[in-house]
Amino acid sequence: LFFILLTSYTCYFFKNIFPSLSNQPINTRQNSSHSNKDNKLSNKYYTFTERDITNLQLPNFTLSDKIKITTSVEECIKNKDLLIIAIPAAFIDSLATEMKPYIKDNHILIATKGIDQGTGLFINEILEKHLDTKNIAAISGPTFAVDLITKMPAGLSVASKNDETIALAIKALQNKYIKLRATHDIIGVETCGAIKNVIALSSGMLAGLGANDSSTAMLLTEAIHDMKEIIDAFDGDKKTVLSFAGFGDLLLTCTSIKSRNYTFGKLIGEKKSKAELENYLKNTTVEGFYTLESIYKLLKDKKVSIPIIDLIYDIAVEGEDPEKLLTFLVEKN
Repeated sequence: LFFILLTSYTCYFFKNIFPSLSNQPINTRQNSSHSNKDNKLSNKYYTFTERDITNLQLPNFTLSDKIKITTSVEECIKNKDLLIIAIPAAFIDSLATEMKPYIKDNHILIATKGIDQGTGLFINEILEKHLDTKNIAAISGPTFAVDLITKMPAGLSVASKNDETIALAIKALQNKYIKLRATHDIIGVETCGAIKNVIALSSGMLAGLGANDSSTAMLLTEAIHDMKEIIDAFDGDKKTVLSFAGFGDLLLTCTSIKSRNYTFGKLIGEKKSKAELENYLKNTTVEGFYTLESIYKLLKDKKVSIPIIDLIYDIAVEGEDPEKLLTFLVEKN
């Protein structure tokens, strides 16, 4: 058995579907509402009842009838082998607190990407702080949900210091079209997963400014070098930048309009009004924007200079002119 947590309030678990991921659900929003009258969970992306599951983002895709929906964290965790957490990073700390009384020998797989703004901790560090377990892994790679359901080849990195947790994740998720490549560098994988969302903001800015593919390629080449330095600063393995979690996810997130981080950056590049930007953030989870403040502060605390991060911060947070990015790429050492 394994299950997937999607928000602090909406939880799923899957029964005996190790052979296939053909019915993998997509991350929901955190503002789900619950009605006791019809036992229904709903938000702008999904409508859930015990007999009906409708994905409003993928209207032609039917989720498996093997899925059980519950708002009980205890029910999700009890007697489950593998727990997959895929919620916005801002809610990890509160969810870990809810999970604490029920965790025993469960294995945990992190699909969330980001850094906690309050503590500057990576997701695995937050879980280790709250939960008495070392059975923690992280999964990351170039995989949009809309692409996964087509059953075309896709690859992800799975990282843990615990080989048993890695093996269980591979057993649960790998199939004829999903490949998982193992590593022990959980910090490197989490760093890549967080940083690529920040870089996607700048890639979107370039698009919004009307830059061409050559400029984007230039940015991504520079970003690879910077990601290596950031991984090294957090005591990860610099080679991880060439993994599915590194270059693979960077390439996908920084070149596709399906990416929310890229789309938000594009709005900044197009010099949309502050109200328009705030409205997008209000209605969309843009992990890169929230991670940006955390990584900016962490690098300052470590006295590590990564000029591209400083510039993205100045533009996205401080409101400086996005056209500075064009000059920066040419003048960067």
